[in-house]
Amino acid sequence: MEPTEEKTGKTVDIYRDTWVRFLGYANEVGEAFRALVPVSLVWGSYAVATAYVTADAVDKGKKAAVAHGDNPGKTTRVAVAVVDTFVWQALASVIIPGFTINRVCAASLYLLGKTTKWPLPVRKWTTTAIGLSTIPFIITPIDRSVDFLLDSSLRKVYNEEEKHK
Repeated sequence: MEPTEEKTGKTVDIYRDTWVRFLGYANEVGEAFRALVPVSLVWGSYAVATAYVTADAVDKGKKAAVAHGDNPGKTTRVAVAVVDTFVWQALASVIIPGFTINRVCAASLYLLGKTTKWPLPVRKWTTTAIGLSTIPFIITPIDRSVDFLLDSSLRKVYNEEEKHK
């Protein structure tokens, strides 16, 4: 049995079913710590998340190439797999969650400054804790929203191409 298979025989997607998936959340963690760390570390967290997104897209392209062998339309199917994965992951793992955590943390820091007399370091650590605790609650709604967005737009284009073949 290959290392990418569970005992049930089901193939494990290393980018979606293992700890590697958490690399896609690196930028959310970076955003949560933005008030405490140099901005270069925040941008570094985006580099990690973007590398994850790119690796997943390349992996899905390779799997599509193997699945379609030498069949006509292979190049198109591989391109669709890569583009769909990259766009979905970029939106659901990097852009939307990064923006969301950034705004939650900015609002938290602002509100703590207006409503408490806590010292700045306490407000910053509280903001980071709020940002980190927000991450688990935003994942599923963002994933579902991105599914809906792509099903309503880009994936309609892919499906139209499939109908014409």
